[in-house]
Amino acid sequence: MRIHTLSTLLPVWGLALASLIMSCEQEGKDPLAVADQYDASAFTSHTTKEQALRTQLETLVTEMKKGRIPGVSVAADKLSALYTSGDPSLQGVTTSYYNSVITGNSGWLTALANASGKTYTPEGNTGGTYGAYLFDPSGVEPEQIIDKGLYAAALYHRAVRLANNAVSPATVDQILCLYGADPSFPNTNTSTKTANPDKFLAGYAARRDKKDGKGLYERIKQGFLQLQAAVKAGPDYADEQKEALELIFQNWEKATAATSVNYLYSVVSTLSATNPSDAQKASALHAHSEAIAFLWGFRQLNSPFRIASDAQIDQILALLYAKPGTTPSVYTLATQPAQTLGNLLQAAQKIKEIYGFSEQEMEDFKKNWVSEQGR
Repeated sequence: MRIHTLSTLLPVWGLALASLIMSCEQEGKDPLAVADQYDASAFTSHTTKEQALRTQLETLVTEMKKGRIPGVSVAADKLSALYTSGDPSLQGVTTSYYNSVITGNSGWLTALANASGKTYTPEGNTGGTYGAYLFDPSGVEPEQIIDKGLYAAALYHRAVRLANNAVSPATVDQILCLYGADPSFPNTNTSTKTANPDKFLAGYAARRDKKDGKGLYERIKQGFLQLQAAVKAGPDYADEQKEALELIFQNWEKATAATSVNYLYSVVSTLSATNPSDAQKASALHAHSEAIAFLWGFRQLNSPFRIASDAQIDQILALLYAKPGTTPSVYTLATQPAQTLGNLLQAAQKIKEIYGFSEQEMEDFKKNWVSEQGR
């Protein structure tokens, strides 16, 4: 049996006393003071790479949109170059899974190039332009799968990776930039209303927000204000920092899912009409591809904040006639609406259950509140 002398116990007592003092100090710390306004003093200098990534995505989308013009071909190698260039490149910040979805000979970049310059009808088997958009033979719009899918697979993914390290004031600015909001949080994507409109997912979060102080955009804003305050306040506020990150990323994902719901309701409304025109059918297929892409980008994305599992995403995508690993049959929405649109409503219900949305929220998601409120 080991006999502890006073000299051997003192260090132990000292550590215990220090721990007790730290605990008391932690319990007695001041409440976190959260500012009403975001400190944007170093935002521009902190977000050089993130701004470059945003520009790269916008440039890629601009090139992809050329394929919407009848008779205009888009080169796959040019699309690939835009996707892989930069430091970091879009490819470099995208999940390995989603890279496999959009690159290679069977990826969506190639599908877009192959469809461009041709024409399409839902009853046909060749991709091309239809209405104002460009579709592959299955009725999927490659542009949307790439663009909207990268909101999660690239921008959200990079933001999560930044948050997994020690979070500094610069990190907070970088995550905000990737979300797509300006430090002024204008809650609008209308460029005529503000000098710095919301972009990327922030622009869609604004559309889902009634500006009543309770919406998804407002929750994310409060998360950023708390995160910035907690980081500035130091290590004693680690719990508040973690809480803020969860508030940001979970509502970021919820705003994404809510936008998928918005588009699903739009598809059902358009294709349920009597004898919709080709332009209306094309618009509905366009909206459907957005609904697919917003959710698909989260598949196999490693994040401690994720709500929907891969299995749940697969269930939804299967209902949307685009289950991963299979050939989509999205065109049937336009050719057989009476037999297929019910699945879209089931998908919306599944999203409601996963994210815990209320009936009122689901009704609210049908609207673009930026347009409704003229902001």
